[in-house]
Amino acid sequence: MFIDTHAHIYAQQFEKDQEEALQRAFEQGVNKIYLPNIDHTSIDGMLEVEAKYPDNCFAMMGLHPCSVKQDFEKELYLVEDWLNKRPFAAVGEIGTDLYWDKNFYEQQAEAFEIQVGWAKKHQRPIVIHCRESFQETIDLLKPLMDDKLTGVFHCFTGSVADAQQVIELGFYLGIGGVATFKNGGLDKVLPEVLLEHLVLETDCPYLAPVPHRGKRNESAYVPLVAQKLAEIKGVTVEEVAQNTTKNAEKLFA
Repeated sequence: MFIDTHAHIYAQQFEKDQEEALQRAFEQGVNKIYLPNIDHTSIDGMLEVEAKYPDNCFAMMGLHPCSVKQDFEKELYLVEDWLNKRPFAAVGEIGTDLYWDKNFYEQQAEAFEIQVGWAKKHQRPIVIHCRESFQETIDLLKPLMDDKLTGVFHCFTGSVADAQQVIELGFYLGIGGVATFKNGGLDKVLPEVLLEHLVLETDCPYLAPVPHRGKRNESAYVPLVAQKLAEIKGVTVEEVAQNTTKNAEKLFA
């Protein structure tokens, strides 16, 4: 059994074959899929998927850093309202992003700190996006840590030293398609990281693993990531599946 800890299966890229894509995932043994929110535009679609597949698909609630603009307070009111209304698997995806736009970093940092506060209040894990802003995000997170706060650094692509920082905070590393890329760099990092610190993800429809690189990603490809991880670490796919599933279940418990 596999768990996809990060999938945008509600995205418009799946509007024609969402059901078929989910069935393919289930056939591959991926029977739990966690859905990170983006902003107000993604909530309805995400909750519809969860309602259709309540035993397999689990919604998170948060504001993605790329959706943090001048009026981000309005978006945050909506997130807070939903978090107070019903339980969610996690607060996410939240964080910072210095890849697409550097103009709103201060607002991103503020939105991140506010949402971490809500995660603590509701005792939920956080799912962190930190593209081109790993160290900045670690520096924001450290003063907010307490003994209950946990989560995952989604789409981890950092160094061994970066991985160590995440592990020391008690967080997991989200490993996806980049692990299969020839120059992704994770082949040098993952041998140094114990399986007990890793969870699997796709970030579909983005970052499809080899041999589907450049095409639409989907949750059915989680086993391809697991196979590559097994190869890199010199263990069986079964060991990867067992460990990463246990970690994901602990994370979202």
